Amino acid sequence: MNVTFRWYGRDNDTVTLEQIKQIPGVKGIVWALHQKPVGEVWEKDDIQEEADYIRSFGFHTDVVESVNVHESIKLGNNDRFKYIENYKQTIRNLAEAGVKVICYNFMPIFDWTRTDMFHPLEDGSTALFYEKAKVENLDPKELIRTVAEASDLTLPGWEPEKMARISELFEEYKAVDEEQLWTNLGIFLKEILPVAEECDVQMAIHPDDPPWSIFGLPRIITGPESYERLFAISDSPSNGITMCTGSMGANPDNDMVQIAEKYASHAPFSHIRNVKIYENGNFTETSHYTQDGSIDVKGVVEALHKQHYGGYVRPDHGRHIWGEQCRPGYGLYDRALGVMYLLGLWDGSETTGKGQLL
Repeated sequence: MNVTFRWYGRDNDTVTLEQIKQIPGVKGIVWALHQKPVGEVWEKDDIQEEADYIRSFGFHTDVVESVNVHESIKLGNNDRFKYIENYKQTIRNLAEAGVKVICYNFMPIFDWTRTDMFHPLEDGSTALFYEKAKVENLDPKELIRTVAEASDLTLPGWEPEKMARISELFEEYKAVDEEQLWTNLGIFLKEILPVAEECDVQMAIHPDDPPWSIFGLPRIITGPESYERLFAISDSPSNGITMCTGSMGANPDNDMVQIAEKYASHAPFSHIRNVKIYENGNFTETSHYTQDGSIDVKGVVEALHKQHYGGYVRPDHGRHIWGEQCRPGYGLYDRALGVMYLLGLWDGSETTGKGQLL
């Protein structure tokens, strides 16, 4: 298990690499060129500058999250191939700088959805919260205002240039159902996977967050059956997944321990976090501690350990604790606690020669 930590850059994060360096066990930084508009080529000089800075702190830069997919590719518009060619060149440029895994998603318009960025929890902390009934009755533009008011920092998937086209995009997606979205994903993968293979890069698709349709938009990476269909598109070794326990696990029908047991070998990258799911369909982020939520985090780590999982793992959305003012879900303190919990579970799964837990 190669432990990493997501970081949004020198000018777009409240957390510094100096602080992350003090978290035991963190080997790498999960990064991206967040200032780049979606669809543009990531140039070699920009990539190298950022990678060199991160490496100067002793971290590896093996994982990029995310090279976002332009909406034209998801929609299947006439100009999609221009953006696919840009994507291919970005893969080549990242590989030249030593990147091994690229996380991406194929969610229409919204990369993730929450209705409250700082929902109060019983312990006095706050966390990201999803209210099902509110989403079902909410104007998407109201949701955009909620997200925009939550932070002065850029939130991936909610880029201002995309949000400015929200009405236009919703109109275009009326012609795209789940089957068409699968077709568009297939075209995208068949174009980029040969390049990824040549560059020895693994593409790792992230599940939809949450894993069901919102605002009438199609969602396709929602459960284990989605993975079977994904791998049927291509058996390329570069066609992988990002296993995210919190995103896919927000649907209680998705048993994340079983998914970890079956698909870990296809997951070069894993996000491990916990959520508490309520009977009415609401859910909230919690600490990573198994007993605090609905995800069997302990069982997931044990399943990975049994398979000698060597992929990259990062703690995911944390609570906002101890008065920290930070990007929603991405403060320092609770994610650092998450690292230590995951490492503790991993170490606890180590066995002696007699097969007993240490």
